[in-house]
Amino acid sequence: MDLIAEHRGKLIRQKALELGFDEVGFVNAGFLDKESVFYQEWLQQGFHAGMDYMGRNIEKREDPRLLVEGAKSIVVVLQNYTPARDVDTAASFKISKYAYGRDYHKVLKGRFKKLMSYIQSEVAADADGRFFVDSAPVSERSLAVRAGLGWRGKNTNLIHPRLGSFVFIGEMILNIELPSGSPLKEACGGCTRCLDACPTGALVAPYKLDANKCISYLTIENKGEISDEFAGQMDGWIFGCDVCQDVCPWNWKARPNKVPDFKLRQEFKEMTDGQWLSLDEEAFDELSKGSPIRRSGYEGIKRNLSFVSRKT
Repeated sequence: MDLIAEHRGKLIRQKALELGFDEVGFVNAGFLDKESVFYQEWLQQGFHAGMDYMGRNIEKREDPRLLVEGAKSIVVVLQNYTPARDVDTAASFKISKYAYGRDYHKVLKGRFKKLMSYIQSEVAADADGRFFVDSAPVSERSLAVRAGLGWRGKNTNLIHPRLGSFVFIGEMILNIELPSGSPLKEACGGCTRCLDACPTGALVAPYKLDANKCISYLTIENKGEISDEFAGQMDGWIFGCDVCQDVCPWNWKARPNKVPDFKLRQEFKEMTDGQWLSLDEEAFDELSKGSPIRRSGYEGIKRNLSFVSRKT
């Protein structure tokens, strides 16, 4: 391994951890050949549902070098958002754990800005690039796997052996040489808990998710009405769904995050079923400030609440 690249990697990793990221890996920028075949098949099967954007800019998803001129290496970070074990809410309605606190895009991007400044001032003056947090056509999980930060689980989520799957992924594509990690061996074994537990059968096979049936898609990205076929199957979820992660043994041992920004908001904790159901647009606007739940919009949340509350 190039000694300069190795030294740079050590400095970047140390700084990234110091800034609050929970894990750091590196991978060479290049064409994602095997991942591309899988992704193309997934699109052809229509499993991306109404997320048309998933079918655009495919060439960039397949090759991150097209996102940054002169790209040579990618820094991949993980941010743990596993909540405390004793989290409880007054309502029966549920929101995904990633939306408990502040919008993760802002938190991670703030840290990335500091990391980029450090790299340019202390690691390599000629370093340049871009960083992304779920904000561009980047194959985040594929890059994380190649960087040795975990494996793609049967529920399609990245699973890190220590952090589990409740992790945010971010990447920084740079024009400098850095060391490259090695993929970990997949360790789901014969376990099928995630497939067996999915309320709507969205996990149609190991490693294959049909978003048309996924509660996370139905309650967040979906712009239309929720099909009657899912009546009685939503399990109380009004924004996202964590079932396939909650049942994963790798998450049972993951330690809760210590980031104040990701703690369950007091407002969410105290909301009762009645308050959710009587929510008006002004109250939603106040409740969702700086929160990922704003992605669904007021009409989306009201639709979800109405559907989940149906008796039949």
